[in-house]
Amino acid sequence: MDKLIPTVNKLQDVFNTVGQDEIDLPQIVVVGSQSSGKSSVLENIVGRDFLPRGSGIVTRRPLVLQLVNVPYDKESAADSTAPPARAQFLHLPGKVFTDMSEVRREIERETDRLAGSNKGIVKTPIHLRISSADVLNLTLVDLPGITKIPVGDQPSDIESQTRNLVFEYISKPNSIIVAISPANVDIVNSESLKFAREVDPKGSRTIGVITKIDLMDRGTNSLDILTGRVYPLRLGFVGVVNRSQEDTVANKPIAESLAYESDFFLNHPVYRTIQQHCGTGNLAKLLNHLLMQHIRDHLPNIKTKINALISQTEQELSSYGRMTTKNDSVSNASRLLKAVTLFSTEFSNSIEGTAPEMSTAELCGGARLYYIFNEIFASGLDSVNPTANLTNHDIRTAIRNSTGPRASLFVPEIAFQLLVKPQIKSLEPPAQRCVQLAYEELMKIGLSCGNNEMRRYPRLHARVMEVVSDLLRERVGPTAAYVESLISIERAYINTNHPDFIGGPGAISDLQRKMERKRKEASRSRVGNKAVSAARHRSIDAEAVIVNAHGSVDEIVYDTNSIDTNEIDDRLDDGRTRAKHDGMASEHHHRNASASSGSQLRRPVSGSPVGSTSSPNGPAHGKFFTSFFGASGRRDGLHVSADEPRVGHVSVIPVPNRLSNLAGEGTSFDEDVVALSAQMSTDLTTAEQRDEMETTLIRSLIASYFSIVRKSVQDLVPKAIMHLLVNEVCQNMQNRLVEELYKEPLIGDLLQEDPALVAERDQCEAMLGVYKKAFAIINEAM
Repeated sequence: MDKLIPTVNKLQDVFNTVGQDEIDLPQIVVVGSQSSGKSSVLENIVGRDFLPRGSGIVTRRPLVLQLVNVPYDKESAADSTAPPARAQFLHLPGKVFTDMSEVRREIERETDRLAGSNKGIVKTPIHLRISSADVLNLTLVDLPGITKIPVGDQPSDIESQTRNLVFEYISKPNSIIVAISPANVDIVNSESLKFAREVDPKGSRTIGVITKIDLMDRGTNSLDILTGRVYPLRLGFVGVVNRSQEDTVANKPIAESLAYESDFFLNHPVYRTIQQHCGTGNLAKLLNHLLMQHIRDHLPNIKTKINALISQTEQELSSYGRMTTKNDSVSNASRLLKAVTLFSTEFSNSIEGTAPEMSTAELCGGARLYYIFNEIFASGLDSVNPTANLTNHDIRTAIRNSTGPRASLFVPEIAFQLLVKPQIKSLEPPAQRCVQLAYEELMKIGLSCGNNEMRRYPRLHARVMEVVSDLLRERVGPTAAYVESLISIERAYINTNHPDFIGGPGAISDLQRKMERKRKEASRSRVGNKAVSAARHRSIDAEAVIVNAHGSVDEIVYDTNSIDTNEIDDRLDDGRTRAKHDGMASEHHHRNASASSGSQLRRPVSGSPVGSTSSPNGPAHGKFFTSFFGASGRRDGLHVSADEPRVGHVSVIPVPNRLSNLAGEGTSFDEDVVALSAQMSTDLTTAEQRDEMETTLIRSLIASYFSIVRKSVQDLVPKAIMHLLVNEVCQNMQNRLVEELYKEPLIGDLLQEDPALVAERDQCEAMLGVYKKAFAIINEAM
């Protein structure tokens, strides 16, 4: 037990040599208000007058006071006089003080050195050890007195400064709190007990000290307080008598003051009954016992904590690596190769997603590249509208320019190519942006890479990043050029025979559906007599088609705005039913009538706004339809006959497919075109309406082909980036780094360690030595 307090003192000395207190060592903290007699209590315990005195705040730095009992061997001593107390400061390890007045002046000088002379306080403690035969083994921490109002040169925030400093010490679980309270002040106003209660509400580690008991009014005493009836504390209260201000000014010896205190309690009619709760001697013994008990209870935990700190510090020290020497060329060369290899591997693993440490806060590495390809780049392509920058005037101008001095029969193919190529060019900016984003992400990956071996050498890391940047710049140029060539390739040849291209039939069908929808919407809006009249006309026109089963179908001329195709279908079905009842002859007659009607429908009419005329050399084909519809074969379910002559515009509507199917004949694609021309000749009676039809048709073709190119670009650009940029950089990085950095004159300079890292490693080594030394001290005590 006698070794426990010296053991803690040694631990304090060991830990404070490095300026840190990593371990919560058991200690006794003395807390009290100004002028509460705190300094007098400490001087009585030591038996020496060594603390600074004065008005205001005198203790402006914590004072860690280590009391070491040095037994005096009277038999071996030359005389019976005890040797003087010896004082040593931790900041003056080689100097011993025997004059306590010199100790007081050194405390004042050391306080002014850090805290200045403006009455401010600092947290850095002063360590003082006093060895004497008259003291018990104790470790006490004297804190600045608690104050409320700044006086004189004291800072305006002196209250908060003092409060923070006091709480920093008393909040530690291994601290025993000595709360000093003067007896001539009501206990309920004690600031020290108030502070102690905030951190120790159960009072399990707080001991109360009542000072100035001899100055209480006549007829009053502190018996209830000392016995714990007013404010209970588990460790109890102790009453002491301090030197008066007059005794202090007169330099009355501490021994005389202690004798007066002992006589006071011995002869007092009230306090003599509770001698165990009174006197400085009893206080010192109680503190010594409590501290030893406290140390004994917490020393095993302290040993465990120090052992854990040793293991943790050893791991931290190993992370800094071994110290390099500039002259060790063989070791430095292998270290350089290792660092370069680890960097290249980490770079590739970051892209592949196999790095051991990956961020969970944001996308990085290969996942970020995937996001660039499939989110940012895809969104950029989708945001490009293929016809947003094409006005109707632009389209009409392109059509007219592509026909030269001739009038256009249909929309020319040249006009389509002139219009679609600039639209394909608009895909290049998103593609080039994708290349740039991939390049920036690779640069970010390179900056984030760098193992501990690489971070030790800032010059090496900076040079590695230069090489990586050069390699990326070398590859980003060809990648951007290739992406540009992909767009140029798409513009070089417009493949209108692509299986996904909507083509002429699809565009015509789409236009027919739009016009049919428009007519239906218009028919729904008709009301009143106009709707009745339209219904009458539809009935008459339908009956004209199937007037009788033995007659012929004559030329039908009617208003296309009043056609209800569903009603015609119903009447045609009725006609078929009646024709079956009239026998085979009637049906044969009906076929002849239909054929005659078909010849009527194909009769050219001069003055047609859309169409072609016959020539001796054969039919005149429209350039656009010849290219997109084909000369023969079937496209999109429509039959096109190469032998059937092209016809001009007619002024009648043949109701394609329905009449022909009724007659048992297949309809050709030219007949559908003629039907659409006739239909539009009725609906579009002005040049502006015809222009609207042509622009709508070509917009549909441009959108279809643009969608094909966009899918191709969206697929090929990421592949090109991965092949020409990402994979090339990963494959060539290690070779390039070795080629540029593995040179004998450069190795020594590149492997110069960071001075800050060297300082951290030295500090880590020092702390490791402290922990090992503290562990050895505890082992000796236990």
